[in-house]
Amino acid sequence: MSSSSELVRHQQTLYASRNPTRRWLHTSRRDWIIAAIGRTAAKRPKRALEIGPGSGVYLPVLAQHYDQVVASDLEAFYLKHAQSLTAKYRNLTFQVDDICKSKLPERSFDLVLCSEVIEHLRDSAGALAQMHRLLNPGGTLILSTPQRYSLLELAAKIAFLPGIINLVKLVYQESILETGHINLLTEREVIWQLKKAGFRVCESFKSGCYLPLIAEFLGEAGLRLEKYLDGRLRGGALEVLLWTQYYIAEA
Repeated sequence: MSSSSELVRHQQTLYASRNPTRRWLHTSRRDWIIAAIGRTAAKRPKRALEIGPGSGVYLPVLAQHYDQVVASDLEAFYLKHAQSLTAKYRNLTFQVDDICKSKLPERSFDLVLCSEVIEHLRDSAGALAQMHRLLNPGGTLILSTPQRYSLLELAAKIAFLPGIINLVKLVYQESILETGHINLLTEREVIWQLKKAGFRVCESFKSGCYLPLIAEFLGEAGLRLEKYLDGRLRGGALEVLLWTQYYIAEA
């Protein structure tokens, strides 16, 4: 089992990976979410909640856009790591909380950000219902999660087989940890769970073309091909192969 510090370092590595595809997959997702935060904050910039902040990449952005920001996580070590941010962002507080049975007060937030979390939860539908409970009427949820049948998730199942994982680590020469994804959802399943929780989906987006072997061995040339295919696949029947699905939904 990985240590808490190793998990945080691993998340930080993803945004600065020496592999162009790996770096792009994570920075492009980060950039989409940062842009979404900016768009939604313009409407109701009072209180925001991030569920599962991980290494804390979005917390400074939230703190710059919202009057008050709460970061919640079931794992206290992630919150402890991010607490150094309070030296600069005094409007940032932390709360150990399980989103599947949250003890945070209802109707407390104008924004809930939940990026790359529900795939780690068996009861994602229950978690989304709790997020709806926590939002003020008309509040916004920004959600991202991997697509079940994306090429990256399918390749990850093979990459961590005994023997193969050693080769993967040799190729990347940086932190490689198992994804811990136990609840990968299709677009239809996510939208159904959102609507069941009481949300109205306002915006959706897909991104993240990953091509096995091309990503690992063709460097920037491989990334150019993947970026081209990323745009071509989006909006068509094969967009299920793209890695990440994003939603902006209203309570």
